[in-house]
Amino acid sequence: MTKAIFFHAGCPVCVSAEQQFAKALDPSRYDVEIVHLGEQRSRLAEAEAAGVKSVPAMVIAGATFHINFGAALADLK
Repeated sequence: MTKAIFFHAGCPVCVSAEQQFAKALDPSRYDVEIVHLGEQRSRLAEAEAAGVKSVPAMVIAGATFHINFGAALADLK
């Protein structure tokens, strides 16, 4: 199963992207983890190391995909 991590900050853009993208992945193929960086600040370094520059973003098998623009990662620090 492929690991997918959806990073977001809880803003309306992020919540919409979570509903449209993260929940659309086939659960038999993807192990999706939702990470709210506003609540899980300890995961900011992980997101940054994965190449996340802004949220919402999804990291699938090590590849980072930025979806729309809700907030810069630097704004969450």
